[in-house]
Amino acid sequence: MNSHDFHKLVHMILESPAHPPESLFAQGFDDWHARARMAHFLAMPEYEKKDLAIELFRSIVDIEIDEENSEDVEEKVFALQKLSACLRENETTLETALDYINLAIELAESTDYLYKYILRGELWADRWLTLHLQKKTNIAEAEITEKIEIFEPLPIPHNSYLYYGYRFKAQIAAERGTTLIAKDFMHMALSFMDIPKSHQDELQEAFSATHDNAAWILNDIDHATPAPDKLHWDI
Repeated sequence: MNSHDFHKLVHMILESPAHPPESLFAQGFDDWHARARMAHFLAMPEYEKKDLAIELFRSIVDIEIDEENSEDVEEKVFALQKLSACLRENETTLETALDYINLAIELAESTDYLYKYILRGELWADRWLTLHLQKKTNIAEAEITEKIEIFEPLPIPHNSYLYYGYRFKAQIAAERGTTLIAKDFMHMALSFMDIPKSHQDELQEAFSATHDNAAWILNDIDHATPAPDKLHWDI
């Protein structure tokens, strides 16, 4: 891709229903921020340009950033996370997807910032999902156990590691057909999230389901749960 190609893509995105602010891409193709932001749009299913998104995301992997700038760190972590997610959709690129989510985790945890949009627990959940798709679920479960042992004794009420760790355990339990265990793990996951009262009735209804389709129940619980990026987290 070159500057001319990028310029055409900018016009396409600006004229699309998403209609983002032009300032996102103002610095042009040579600016890694602009390339990363464009890649996020191109990765959306409606544009059918995932290969171009992957190309742009990959162009920022080796970019050296100012780790004293929390926004730069977060933007690169987010790009690495999305690159991993794109590659995770293809069984042949799972190992590469794992490499990129590992890079995202390493960068995110190299600082003490509490990011605005990135949750460290969610990054780990992406790693665990990738391992699960590689049929290495035992490694993921061992890492979750380690995270629980480290973080559960600490007085950190809103803990993304524990929310996503227990949520992953619930998903695995659901796949194994153990509905009650899946529900128990989801109760534990939600105990580390600040649930607004407006969601509590819907959550109670989802948990009270008496059928044995655990995946369906967890899906209903997820729909009733507030979006994690809209809540306060301590870590």
